[in-house]
Amino acid sequence: MARSTERTVFGARGRRATATLGRRPSGTRHPLVAVAMVLPLAFLLAVVFGGWEAVVTQASSVAGMLGR
Repeated sequence: MARSTERTVFGARGRRATATLGRRPSGTRHPLVAVAMVLPLAFLLAVVFGGWEAVVTQASSVAGMLGR
């Protein structure tokens, strides 16, 4: 029981420090940052495996689902 109290106190301190420093907790990366991280790998895989048609097909499908 005492250990759970210690963890709660340390967790609260961490949240306060995060709020003060303005950092985002893990798992809340901005979507544009995630896209910027994934696009180079997707481009490399498309070039290496010659999957341009598949990339275009998937992109058009996603755009259609988003209503664009």
